[in-house]
Amino acid sequence: MKQAALLVALCLVPILANAEFQAGAAIVDVTPKKLPVLVNGSMTSRSVDTVDNPVQARCLALSDGDQKIVIIVVDSCMMPRPLLDESKKIASEKTGVPIDRILISATHTHSAPSCMGALGTDADPAYVVFLKKKLVDAVVAPLKNLEPAQVGYGKIDAGDYTALRRWVIRPGFVREDPFGNLTVRANMHAANNWESVTGESGPEDPDLGLISIQSVEGRPISVLANFSMHYFGDKAIGADYFGRFCDGMKERILAKAPEGKQDFVALLSHGCSGDIWRRDYSQEPEDRNDKLPIDQYTNELLDLAMKSYGEISYEIPESIDMAETRMTLDYRVPDKQRLEWAQKVMEEVGDRPVKTQPEVYAREQIILHERKKTEIVVQGLRIGDKIGITTTPNETYAITGLKVKAASPLPHNMVIELANGGDGYIPPPEQHLLGGYNTWAARSAGLEVLAEPKITEASIQLLEQLSGMPRKGHSSTGGKLPEAILKLKPRAHWRMDEFNGPRAVDASPNHLDAVYEPTCLFYLDGPRNDLFATAPQRNRSVHFAGQRMHSRIPGLKNDYTISLWFWNGMPNSGREETGWIFSRGRNHALGDEGDHLGIGGSSGNAGNLVFFHGDADSRRTAGASVIERWTWNHLVFVRKGESVSVYLNGKQEFSTSAATNIPDNLDEIFFGGRCD
Repeated sequence: MKQAALLVALCLVPILANAEFQAGAAIVDVTPKKLPVLVNGSMTSRSVDTVDNPVQARCLALSDGDQKIVIIVVDSCMMPRPLLDESKKIASEKTGVPIDRILISATHTHSAPSCMGALGTDADPAYVVFLKKKLVDAVVAPLKNLEPAQVGYGKIDAGDYTALRRWVIRPGFVREDPFGNLTVRANMHAANNWESVTGESGPEDPDLGLISIQSVEGRPISVLANFSMHYFGDKAIGADYFGRFCDGMKERILAKAPEGKQDFVALLSHGCSGDIWRRDYSQEPEDRNDKLPIDQYTNELLDLAMKSYGEISYEIPESIDMAETRMTLDYRVPDKQRLEWAQKVMEEVGDRPVKTQPEVYAREQIILHERKKTEIVVQGLRIGDKIGITTTPNETYAITGLKVKAASPLPHNMVIELANGGDGYIPPPEQHLLGGYNTWAARSAGLEVLAEPKITEASIQLLEQLSGMPRKGHSSTGGKLPEAILKLKPRAHWRMDEFNGPRAVDASPNHLDAVYEPTCLFYLDGPRNDLFATAPQRNRSVHFAGQRMHSRIPGLKNDYTISLWFWNGMPNSGREETGWIFSRGRNHALGDEGDHLGIGGSSGNAGNLVFFHGDADSRRTAGASVIERWTWNHLVFVRKGESVSVYLNGKQEFSTSAATNIPDNLDEIFFGGRCD
């Protein structure tokens, strides 16, 4: 008997190992039958009584014979976790698919019925009941269409169709928040007026990713796409560009399936887009692609998608796997003063709907005070040994998606946001310091300041767990110039391409790491990709939004050279001193022994490089070249004893002399600001 049992066990192993990969797809219409219906995505409540185009749940089921996974993308602005959990529970009881193997995300169209209260709009009670039933149907439907399949991945740069909408506001133009405080140092669409801003607050993610599923004979079954662009703006009830993109993929790939075969289904999931929109504020107004009508925008995006699709190769994955993490996070609840303000405002509002921004945020303070905490869901998914998907329940900034994809041990990755919940914006911690709409405490942006790193870490850990491999460490983008610099054996070499602070890594063998102060912004575009990056990677850089990078280099005395690239976002006459590029001195003090190099402003030498030694700013030396705003420039500062020479873009800008009174222990250097 023992021998027979052993033989049976051995026979089972190859059967499981060779289990067949299958896929099925379907569409479930979630267009409301009862009109008018509440529609969220606006500051105040609105209802709509017409349908421009259907809103749908697009569904994809995968199986490896051992387990089944269902992915659903719904034309909705946001969906709350309790509603999704309840729908998953009912669907799991019907299908046997575990709750943690069901992924449901929203496209974030701002023209879909409201199933979740946010800002001034409540959930539409009739639509919530309707949608819950439809979500159950959406889990069941694709499982009926499972058939043997193969999978491939494609990616293309679609950066011309997405851009940063959140820009840093320059000093003197800081705005009030809804609570009456001057805290808004960055905000979406602030760059409508270039004079009021200094630059973008973060990077974009240009990737348009495609997971393509075909039958083993090569018949298209489904494409799951992922792109980081917030929404376009649709009429009445409608699926925005997400629905048009999916319909366009079907028309271009397989408009009509052969008789007896399932229809092709495309899904466009929402990438990390909390700080992203389609208008590129870095371009002159006439050059911005926001003038494109929605159909043209979508068709041009489809052209790129089809180019990538045509280059995809396919294989049959041996297995799939999925896991999730649930965690409890705090809300940023109001302090006593703000709560009393909110209660007073709402007493005056009474039973009528909130109408003004302060009223909206007063109501939100009371809601956060009552809730205190919330549970969130983060999921990870693996298809074969090459494709990974992670989720966030938030409107996640583009940099978060870039962090996860860079760390993933799998070669091809997507990050789907607003999945398994609608927990609002999660800016990285440094972005909270700049304020703005994306940070104002509300259900739309209420999670604790450290929510973003916690969710990012959970996503990366899930990919490690599912792949059985460790994450990739952060690596610089290569390039010929950094290699040449290191051959010169510098005392320190900072690439300044980190995803976050406070550590600025020294790439030299000396390990003289520096420290970023809090209001620094990470992973924005840097200079000269041809020199600093190896394609298709992009050179990255820190941008300073009020504070500095602080380093210590022992033993420099009166002989040292600094070579760096700099970029200035301030108008040259925007303030008395435009800004300080580097400074050697004692922290928070301007003694008589330091060196300071910056750009002059309205007090003199506007737009020119300026240098002075010690604390006598009146004895400055200035160059003649005007530094153009928003351009990268190369600077070399050379001090040899009393002799000081400054070179700009390969040409000597000026030379002067300075006292040689720098003491041996003056080893502090600051970048992006002056020592004091």
